[in-house]
Amino acid sequence: MRKLYSILTLFCFCVLIISCKEEPKKEIAEKTKEVKKAPPQIKEYGFVLNDYKVVRDTIRPGDSFGAIMDANGVTRGEVYLISEKVKDTFNPARIIAGKPYTILKSKDTSETVKAFIYENDRINYTVIDLQDSVRSFKNKKPVSVKRKMTSGVITSSLSEAMDNAGLSVLLTDKLSDIYQWKIDFFKIQKGDQFKLIYNERWINDTIYGGVKNIEAAVFKHYDSPYYAFSFGKDSLSGFPKFYDEEANSMQSFFLKAPLKFSRISSRYTKRRFHPVQKRWKAHLGTDYAAPTGTPIWSTADGVVIKSSYTRGNGNYVKVRHNEKYTTQYLHMTKRNVKVGQRVKQGDIIGFVGSTGLATGPHVCYRFWVYGKQVDPFKQNLPSSEPLKEELKPDYFMAIESLKKELDSLPFKKMPK
Repeated sequence: MRKLYSILTLFCFCVLIISCKEEPKKEIAEKTKEVKKAPPQIKEYGFVLNDYKVVRDTIRPGDSFGAIMDANGVTRGEVYLISEKVKDTFNPARIIAGKPYTILKSKDTSETVKAFIYENDRINYTVIDLQDSVRSFKNKKPVSVKRKMTSGVITSSLSEAMDNAGLSVLLTDKLSDIYQWKIDFFKIQKGDQFKLIYNERWINDTIYGGVKNIEAAVFKHYDSPYYAFSFGKDSLSGFPKFYDEEANSMQSFFLKAPLKFSRISSRYTKRRFHPVQKRWKAHLGTDYAAPTGTPIWSTADGVVIKSSYTRGNGNYVKVRHNEKYTTQYLHMTKRNVKVGQRVKQGDIIGFVGSTGLATGPHVCYRFWVYGKQVDPFKQNLPSSEPLKEELKPDYFMAIESLKKELDSLPFKKMPK
C-alpha cells in the first residue's frame, strides 16, 4: 500500500511540473498574437487606400469616362449627374489616352465606386469624390527638390555627353538654352567641358519629376570658360535670366542695325522694282545707306560661314549665330573676317561699299530663321536688358558661393 501511495505521489508531482512548463508557452503564444503588426497605412491622393479596394488602370484609345464608370458599376444616369456636377473642374469628354487613373471602391460585396482620380500629368491630378455628395477638386502630389552638381566632357555632342553622365535630356535642353547665344553647339569641340549646379523635382521622393532649374554653370569652349549664373526672371516670359561672372547678360540680343549713323534706304519686301536690273522682284533684305568705309558690325555672336565675292552680292559675309539664326551682309568695299572665324556682337566684319549689284554705298542686311529668309523687324527676337547697376552688389554677393562651388568641382576628363 505504501508503495502504491509513493507511485501516485510521484505521478502527481510529474504532472504538476509538466503543466507548469506548458503554461508559459501558452502565455508566449498569446503575447505573440498580441504584437502582430497591422499593415502599414498607405496614403495617396488624400485617401487612406487601406480602406478601399483600389483599381489602377490607364486610359486606352477609344475609352470614355462613361464607359469606364459603367464597367465599374456606375449607371449611365449616375454618370450624367456626376458629369454635370464636376464640369467646372473636370471635363469627362477630354480624358486623354495614356493617362493613368485610379478608382477607389468599397470593400464590401457591393464594391461601390467611392472616388475616381485622373492624373493630368505626373504631378497634377483631379479627384471626383462620390462618398457623401459629388464633388471634384484638383491637387498636386508632394514634390521635393534635390540639389545636385555634375560635370561632363564632350566626345562628340552635348546630348551624348549628357547621356554618358547619366543626365536627363531636359537638362541638355536647359543648358543649350542658356548658352545658345555664346556657343554654337554644332561647332563644339571634342574635349570641351562643362560643370553644373542644378535642382531636380522628385514626386513622393521616389519618382523623377524633371529638372526644376539650373543655378549655375560653366562651359569650357575653345579653352575659354563661359560662366552663367541664374539671377531674377524675365518680366514677360517668366523664364530665369542668366549673367556671366561680370554681370553681362548671357542672352545676347541682335543689334537693331549692323552699323552706326545710317538710314534704311530699302526694306524687306516680296515685290520691289530693282534699280539696277530694272525689273520687279523680291527684295529679301534691309538696305542701310551709309558712307563708303563705314564699319559694319556683326549683329550677334557667331561664326563666319562665308566671306566671299559674287557678281550680285559683291563682297559679302555670312554669319551663323546658332542652329536657328543666320545673318548676311552684302556690297562691302572690304571684308574684315575669314571663314571659320568666331565673332562677337559688335565686331567689325567689313566696311560699307557698293560692290555687286548696287547703285550706291550701303549694306544689305539679310536674316534667316531655320534656313528661311525673313524680315528681322517682324520677328519676335530674343532681347536682353543689362543688369541694373543698383542690383549688381546683390548679384555679386549671390554668385560668390556658387562660383566657389563650381570651381571646387573638377572638370571631367576625356576617357582614355
